[in-house]
Amino acid sequence: MEDKYILSLDIGTTTIRAFIYNSRTETIAKAVDHVILHYPEPGYVEIDPDELWNSVVDVINKALKSAKLNPRQITAMGISTQRSTFTTWSRVTGRPFHRFITWKDLRADKLVKYWNNSYLWKFIKVGAYVLYMVSRSKRFKAGSVFKFSNNQTTLRLYWALLNVPELKIAIEKNDAMFGTLDTWLLYKMTDKKIHMTDVSSASATGFFDPFTMQWAGWAMSIFGISFDMLPTIVDTAGNHFTCTAKEIWGHAIPIKSCIADQTASMWGSCCFDVGDVKLTMGTGTFFNINTGSSPHASVSGLYPVVGWRLGQELVFSAEGANNDTASIIKWAHNLGLFEKPEDTADIAMSVPDSDGVFFIPAFSGLGPPYNDCTAASGFIGMKPSTTKAHLVRAVLEAIAFRTAQLYDCVRKETNYTFNTIRMDGGVSNNDFVAQLVADLTGLKVERPVEVEMSSLGCAHLVGLTLGIFKSKEELKSLRKIGTVFTPRAHVKKSYDVTISRWENAVKRMCGWYIDNKSSQNSISDSSVTPQNSFKNGKAK
Repeated sequence: MEDKYILSLDIGTTTIRAFIYNSRTETIAKAVDHVILHYPEPGYVEIDPDELWNSVVDVINKALKSAKLNPRQITAMGISTQRSTFTTWSRVTGRPFHRFITWKDLRADKLVKYWNNSYLWKFIKVGAYVLYMVSRSKRFKAGSVFKFSNNQTTLRLYWALLNVPELKIAIEKNDAMFGTLDTWLLYKMTDKKIHMTDVSSASATGFFDPFTMQWAGWAMSIFGISFDMLPTIVDTAGNHFTCTAKEIWGHAIPIKSCIADQTASMWGSCCFDVGDVKLTMGTGTFFNINTGSSPHASVSGLYPVVGWRLGQELVFSAEGANNDTASIIKWAHNLGLFEKPEDTADIAMSVPDSDGVFFIPAFSGLGPPYNDCTAASGFIGMKPSTTKAHLVRAVLEAIAFRTAQLYDCVRKETNYTFNTIRMDGGVSNNDFVAQLVADLTGLKVERPVEVEMSSLGCAHLVGLTLGIFKSKEELKSLRKIGTVFTPRAHVKKSYDVTISRWENAVKRMCGWYIDNKSSQNSISDSSVTPQNSFKNGKAK
């Protein structure tokens, strides 16, 4: 029987990957390129649409060439993308009004702080709490503790509505279209035929209601977001994505799935059952637990997102995130603390402890349980005896400490019994971090042979949709575990005092940027002054 080939396109924060798998989920070929990030002003993080599109076309061509396949031999493809990164464009011309504003962008920081502290938003949250006390509805419980954050799309889109003149005019003429990265890719790949997003990507924007499975009317009303510019929300897999335009790769390739990266990694790790946990340690850390058919209403800041929807099957996930992980490793590397990231585990283990030095990983603020976008990063406790090895160990320990905190939030808010964490992402290759996560959570940590699970998750979903794989149980049987880290109770006990002191250090750094003027990440007058990165549809 002729083998079937699945193409997975995975676009992360910094990397574009194209994998080609066979029907046994073996990697036939892969190609990698880097996402070019632009920093036109402090706090701004953008992607040029034309540059991204050229890279996407090129990386798929390279994968096909490496596999010695032509596009006709690809059975179907799936797409996985970073979430909350968006752009807007003209319905008539297809040209963007501005670059992609990424999920790491901080231009709306002033708006985030304003709205979280506004009397209107406090009134809405109090009203939601009253409704929760009366109805016991989890939807109102979630609303009563909801906070805006920079990594949500909502206030960055509001910033664009306020500051991009071409977009304002286009909205008045019903010529504006909005889309996260997945939506724009589908639009481009199908030659403008579809304007869609799947439920997993929609739910990460901040203005999608996972309890009603619709765009949130309250956000539309408050921020003046037009329903007409929003994409249609569809299932995570199916025939509705149609196929790529023939002109792009020489043959129309069927698109069978489009999914958010964190959900894709859940599929790659086969987290199909309620209570299954996966931990992705890439640019950021994302701790996801399968909560089944019901969204989780959190009081500590866990975010209820839609995992996937396949016909009648609707699965939700509770997510805790720390936005700085690999980005911190890269920063420490640029600082000169080590020559190669792969050496950091050995460097950390070359000293018995951090010599009383603590690091707070908060370049993008702190997620649960702090939920503080004004927190600052920094080392605390340095002394004359401090060496680079101590600093490296403090950085890696901080990553593990934050992960343990996310797990603690999940454990306190749910009634599931946890035994295993399925770990993936580039930082998961660090043995020191992986082992310390196992020690501090008390859970067995499984690291796969290939740590990039988003691409594999796409292939799983496409293959199951096409019948290449008969069931989720078959996918589980194909899962390849590389290393298992077993928790050590004595190590966890030895860290009790260290973690307590680290938590005290974190508290000192919370609220550091409470005054906008003191933050080098705050954007002066960014919410009222046009800062368009495009001129007549072209990047400056």
